[in-house]
Amino acid sequence: MATLTTMTVATSQADLAPLYLFADSQLLFWKRNGKLLLESVRESLAGDAPPAAYIGASNGDRPEFYEIFTAAMNAAGFPEHRMIGSAFTAEDREFLDRAQLILLAGGDVRLGWTTFEKTGMKEQILARYASGAVLVGISAGAVQLGRHGLVDNGESTGLELFDVFGLVPALIDVHDEQRDWTRLASTVRMLEGSIGGLGIATAGGIVFHSDGSAEALRHPVHEFRYDGTRVVHSLLMPEA
Repeated sequence: MATLTTMTVATSQADLAPLYLFADSQLLFWKRNGKLLLESVRESLAGDAPPAAYIGASNGDRPEFYEIFTAAMNAAGFPEHRMIGSAFTAEDREFLDRAQLILLAGGDVRLGWTTFEKTGMKEQILARYASGAVLVGISAGAVQLGRHGLVDNGESTGLELFDVFGLVPALIDVHDEQRDWTRLASTVRMLEGSIGGLGIATAGGIVFHSDGSAEALRHPVHEFRYDGTRVVHSLLMPEA
């Protein structure tokens, strides 16, 4: 494990659970040392069947993505799980208030964040995290756990930043390795050292532990920081 040069993460408080940021859903089915990663997560939680919540607001609650979540939860031993719909009904609120694992799905970062704020999901997710729930962010969900959402509006207006959860005090970008992380690196430079960036490659992830350390999962994580004159690129390597 390593401590990233750009940040001290919120999980440095011992009573908070780890934060898992995945580029895509592949790590939901990834085994390390013969055991699913999510099995290890379940074993760290209280009870034999901790409730797991799926929040699909970023993809408009598309059922095919919830089916992937359902398969992953069944494989990892989370028999009690539920989609928390964008309408955020009373039943959804009650289940989310019990959930020990909360997954923020991929899709459109802005769409999901707007839904979180309008419905009150934002506050309830933060409350559950403060109470010890594990948060897992996939693609857009991983970005939402960082400091800012990043929207590319094209050449006319350029990049737009907006605040998101900020539990990881860094810009998060995902599966952009084919463009060599140019969007992330340029944004870090634009912000002139006020914040660093983390690029999570396809099929990879990163976990932030309660002691503040960070661990790359499956593939290296790309770290970008501005040293006053240029953007410095380094790699956080996964354990062998």
